[in-house]
Amino acid sequence: MNVAVIYARYSSDNQREESIEAQIRAIKEYAKRNNTNIYKIYADEARSATTDNRPEFLKMIKDSELGLFDMVIVHKLDRFSRNRYDIAFYKKQLKKNGVRLVSVLENLDDSPESIILESVLEGMAEYYSANLAREIMKGLKETALQCKHTGGKPPLGYDVAEDKTYIINKKEAQTVKIIFEIYSNGFGYNKIIDKLNNEGYKTKTGKNFGKNSIHDILKNEKYRGIYAFNRTARKENSKRNHRKSKPSSEIIRIEGGIPRIIDDNIWNKVRKRMDSNKNATNRAKETYLLSGLVYCGK
Repeated sequence: MNVAVIYARYSSDNQREESIEAQIRAIKEYAKRNNTNIYKIYADEARSATTDNRPEFLKMIKDSELGLFDMVIVHKLDRFSRNRYDIAFYKKQLKKNGVRLVSVLENLDDSPESIILESVLEGMAEYYSANLAREIMKGLKETALQCKHTGGKPPLGYDVAEDKTYIINKKEAQTVKIIFEIYSNGFGYNKIIDKLNNEGYKTKTGKNFGKNSIHDILKNEKYRGIYAFNRTARKENSKRNHRKSKPSSEIIRIEGGIPRIIDDNIWNKVRKRMDSNKNATNRAKETYLLSGLVYCGK
C-alpha cells in the first residue's frame, strides 16, 4: 500500500480557489479510491505559489528525505507551485528521495503525452499568476492616479475616508509635528523617542516609538503633501527592501495629492540635517589634523 502526504495551499489573492478543507477532503477521497494511506498533512494558508517561501511546503520537501512516505498528493499542480522552475527543482528533489508528485484533478503518468500536458499546465499556471499580478497592478495604479489609498495601514497622522482619500488625523498629526520640530532643532532620535514614549505617544500600531519608526516618518514625503505610489523596490528573497526605491520613471508622484502636515521650512531643515548626517557616516573613523575641513572634490 502506498503511503502519501497531502499538500494543500490557499492564496488570499483569489477567493475562488478551493479552501484548504476542500482540497484535503478531495485528496482523502482520492487516496481512499487508490488504496493509499495518508501519513501527514502539510498546509500553507494565504501563501502565494509563485515563491517557495512557504514554511509547510519546505518542511514537506525536507521530510521527504526521511523515507516515511513515497507520494505527495495535491488537488491540482498549481497548489504545488505556479513557478515552472520551482516545479522542476522540487519535483527533482522529491524524485531523488523516492517520492512522486500526484495530482487529483490532473491524471499524469510517465508517458510522453503526460510530459507535454504537464508542461502546458505548468505554463498556464505561471501565466495565470503573472496576468493576475498585472491586472492587480493596473487597478492599483488607477487608484493611485486619483491619490487614493491602495491598501495597508495609512501613515501616522492620516486616516482613510470612505472614498479612500487621505484625511488628517489631528491627534496623530500632532505627534508627527513634534517629531519634525524636535529633529529640526538639532536633537537626535533618542531625545525624540524619550519625549514621545514618556508622554504616552504611540505609533500607528499602538507601540512605543523606536529609531526605525522615527527615521521612516522623517523621510515620508506624504507629510509635505506629496502622494507617492510604487516607490519600494521589488522583492528580494521574497521580502521587500523598503530602503531601496524603484527608478523615478516607475513611481507615481503627485504634488499636493494628500493633505499636508509639515510645512516646507521644517521639511527642508530636516532633509538638510538628515543628508548631512548621512554624509558624516562616510567620513574617516580616525581624527586627523584636517578632519571635517577637507573633503573629496568629487
